[in-house]
This record gives sequence, structure tokens and C-alpha cells, in this order.
Amino acid sequence: MATEYARRIGRFCTFRMQEVKSERALEDHEKAYRIALDPSGRQMTSAQFAALLEKGKKLVFLVGAAEGLSEAARKRSDLVLSLGRMTLPHELARVVLAEQIYRAFAILRNHPYAK
Repeated sequence: MATEYARRIGRFCTFRMQEVKSERALEDHEKAYRIALDPSGRQMTSAQFAALLEKGKKLVFLVGAAEGLSEAARKRSDLVLSLGRMTLPHELARVVLAEQIYRAFAILRNHPYAK
């Protein structure tokens, strides 16, 4: 399902979903706006999330594995974002995140999907 949303997002921007084995991947994206997903992070509405995407910066999202993200990875991120207070398996978090990215672009383009 995440792959389907990734395909849809590709209509709006350059989008790549990549699984990495180490949080060191953040070091490869020092100039990007780095967003770590964590249940303790900031919650946003879909409209607020769309406004974040609208800024046009390169964004990198980090979804932790089963044990979550390290404190160091959260501190190196520009934003710690919560998809909700419940803990989600990382595979499901990827689907929810991809859907919300697609929804954000739909909101920005006044596409009926967002309604």
C-alpha cells in the first residue's frame, strides 16, 4: 500500500521511499529538513502538514524500527512528528505517512481526495 501512495506522490514531486539499516542515514541529508516520527512528537492536522510541505524544502522522514528511534536521532531532526499517540508498527507508520503526504499534496492542489 505504501508503494501505491509513493507512486501517486510521484505525480507531484520527486519522491523516494528507502529503507535504511542505520540512523546514520540522517548524516547524508544534512541540508534537508529532517522529520523524525515518534509518538511523543508534535501532532498536526492534515492542513498543517500540507503547509509544511508547501514550503518546498527537501524533506527527509525517519521512521524507526521496532525499537523506535534513538534520542540522538530525535535531537538531530528538525521536527519530531507524531502520527498519533498510539505506537504503530513501522510498516504501518510508513503507509500512514505516505497517505498523509499524498493527502497534503491533494489539499495544496484542491484535489477532491482531501475532502
